[in-house]
Formats: sequence, structure tokens, C-alpha cells
Amino acid sequence: MEDLNIGQHISRRYNEELEDVRNRVLAMGGLVEQQLSDAMTALETRDASLSEQVVANDLKVNAMEVALDEECNLILARRQPAASDLRLIVAVIKTITDLERIGDEAERIAKMASDLVSEDRVSKLFTQIHHLGLHSGAMLRGALDAFAHLDTDKAVEVWSEDRVLDREYEALLRELMTYMMEDSDSIPCVLKTIFAARAIERIGDRASNICEYVIYLVKGKDVRHTKLDKSVTKS
Repeated sequence: MEDLNIGQHISRRYNEELEDVRNRVLAMGGLVEQQLSDAMTALETRDASLSEQVVANDLKVNAMEVALDEECNLILARRQPAASDLRLIVAVIKTITDLERIGDEAERIAKMASDLVSEDRVSKLFTQIHHLGLHSGAMLRGALDAFAHLDTDKAVEVWSEDRVLDREYEALLRELMTYMMEDSDSIPCVLKTIFAARAIERIGDRASNICEYVIYLVKGKDVRHTKLDKSVTKS
């Protein structure tokens, strides 16, 4: 972990505020992870009740984002943070935005699962979707771990996985397109499956964004739209 002087201020209350913000981001991340896991389970098992639970829990994710955003704004106004403290608040605001959008993607997957409850046509393709979901979920978990430990090496590692996820997604799309061409009656349900796969791929993109925020937080470097590798994490 890099030494960012977090929790090393004269004001104990300020230390507590910063630590509380970090902990609440991780709690939100944990809920979003569960949302993704439940959405994937609902998709694979076509469990309508679990799908409904994911949709309902999205309100909790939204509420956590709003509350954290308000807390960050209060810290900005009251403490006027600078240097690493300011980077922390900026990184938190950006991270919770991506977490909320990951929650939206999980909700989208759950809704697709509800639409596919009575469909058996594409069940054989759920193995590939399952693997895509596992990969995306691992990226999210890794991004949150990098945030928790301020680990830039882990952030780069997870960021690099997005290209692998993209290739898996493209391969799955080709297979789904072939399936539609071979069985035109399957087009409606295959399209829903494509929408779910796209949501999974977008979660990987959001996880990559979080990794970029970790590097910004730790190193003060904005690595968006750059070729990210180990060199950018070196002092």
C-alpha cells in the first residue's frame, strides 16, 4: 500500500471521515458484487424470483451512491482537501458512479433473465455466458481489492484483463449470430441473450475505469486514454 497520509491528520474527526468514505465505497462494492452474482445465477437458472430481488436491490445501490456523493461534497466544502486527500475524494466520486452503473448493468441482466424464464432454446449457450460473467465478476473483485489496498500493480493487472474479456465477448457474439442464422425462430431470445452479454462486457469496462482511478489516487497520474502498463505505476 502506498503512503498517502490518509488517517494522519491533526483532526481525528477528519481522519474518521476519510476512512468512513473509503469503507462505505467498499461496502457499496460488496453489494454490487452480490448483485452481479445474483443476476448471473438468475440468468443461468432462469429464476424469476431472484431476478426480481436483483431489480429491487438496485434501489439500495442507488441510495448508497447518493449518500456517498453527498458526504464527499460535504468534505469538499468543510475540509477543502488538497493533494492526496483531494485525489481520494475525486477517486471516490468517480468510483461510486461506476459502481452504480455496474448495478444498473446487473439489473439489466436480471431483467433479461426474467424474459428468458420459459426459453430453452439458448440454454446450451449459458455455459459461455457463465464464463463471461465469472471473468467480469473477477475483474470487479480485483478492482475493489486494488482500491482497498491502494495496489497499483493489481490495478494494472485487472485493467489488462479487459482486452481478454472483450475477445471472449466477441467470440460469444459470433456464436450467437450463427445460432440465429441456423434457427430463425430463436432470434427474439438470442437477442435478449446478446443484450445480457453486452451488459456483462460493460461491467468489465467499468471495473477497468475503477483501476484507472486507483492509479490516479495513488500516483496522481491520469492514465485514461493512454496505453496502461507497469511503467505508469512507477514513481
